[in-house]
Amino acid sequence: MSDTVIRVENLSKHYRIGLREKRAKTIKQAVKRIASSPFKYLNSVLREPTPEEMFWALQNVSFEVKRGDVVGIIGRNGAGKSTLLKILSQITEPSSGYAEIRGRVRSLLEVGTGFHPDLTGRENIYLNGTIMGMRKLEIDRRFDEIVDFAEVEKFIDTPVKHYSSGMYTRLAFAVAAHLTPEILIVDEVLAVGDAQFQKKCLGKMKDVSLNEGRTVIFVSHNMGAITSLCSRAILLQSGELSFEGSPNKAISNYMIQGSEIENKGFFLINEGDEYAHLKSIEIVDINGIQTDFLLTGKPFGIKVDFSTLKSGKNPQPCFLISAEDGTKLFQSINKEIFKDTRNYTQTAWFNPNILNDGRYVLTLALTTPNPVEIHISVEILIEVLDDPNDEARGDYKDKMHGYLRPQIKWL
Repeated sequence: MSDTVIRVENLSKHYRIGLREKRAKTIKQAVKRIASSPFKYLNSVLREPTPEEMFWALQNVSFEVKRGDVVGIIGRNGAGKSTLLKILSQITEPSSGYAEIRGRVRSLLEVGTGFHPDLTGRENIYLNGTIMGMRKLEIDRRFDEIVDFAEVEKFIDTPVKHYSSGMYTRLAFAVAAHLTPEILIVDEVLAVGDAQFQKKCLGKMKDVSLNEGRTVIFVSHNMGAITSLCSRAILLQSGELSFEGSPNKAISNYMIQGSEIENKGFFLINEGDEYAHLKSIEIVDINGIQTDFLLTGKPFGIKVDFSTLKSGKNPQPCFLISAEDGTKLFQSINKEIFKDTRNYTQTAWFNPNILNDGRYVLTLALTTPNPVEIHISVEILIEVLDDPNDEARGDYKDKMHGYLRPQIKWL
């Protein structure tokens, strides 16, 4: 028997877009419109869409998944991840190509997937188990384990429509992970839970894969979770399979996608909302001159050009430096309050040897504090090269390990 449990061949999915007539508000209006122009109505429904009216969410995607694999699917918003999961979960049909799946599938694509809001947590557990073909005795054996994992024992006999989104998610994941599907498909829905529960879920997915031989398809924007959990990763870009291979290489390619302009030292943004507008980000050397790359032994700055458009919000620039795998290294917030509605230029200065050589993701945002409100957030890729003239490393010529390389005083 083949170990392949998912085979996807030339999978494509398109949706029809474009202007449509204004929808009738009542059945009477709809019947009147059809009766007055039946041929026009039939033509609008039956005619083939023009190329301009077609949006390809997926195009010619092919890959295989073996039994026991944990495969991460990553990509930017609109890359086709959710469409792919809906096809694998048999929620929607592909336009062409096919997806062959062998085994029982359990999907967790949104909060409360597969739950009936008027049923209690207990009733939903048995309902889901029955739908998956399990006998009552099998569900009985796993019931306490599910409730303990979800941490909803106090509310297990309460209708789930009264659950918070976190409780919904905990119970939905517990049901999906414990009711023995051969294939578990999990979308970014785990982001709803708190950090402790996310860690618990990742551990459970790793356990069902390694110890129970079940297959996991995992979609996430958390690159740290992808690297720690997945044995393989698939990168989607504009509906096409851009890369398939090791998680680290997939993430590296994913981060490079975030920098779409050739000049790596200057990023023209021109985005924002009604309160704040981010014009550009520029990487500069100690003299304030734009640079396409950084050296470990030299100071550098991140120059931000932005505008405040309305008083009352007082947005502040802040940034987060992350490694390519999503590991968050450090964050900084400009504490100055920008009350005036005008253009500002601010530069964040970095000391030499704060970053090791490598590529890093700079997430820069304009935010309002207390409560935090994000007006614009962008990601750019910055590259740090090893400085051969760096005096801080002395005679040590091998590669320095780690992400950070601060100068430490030895006495």
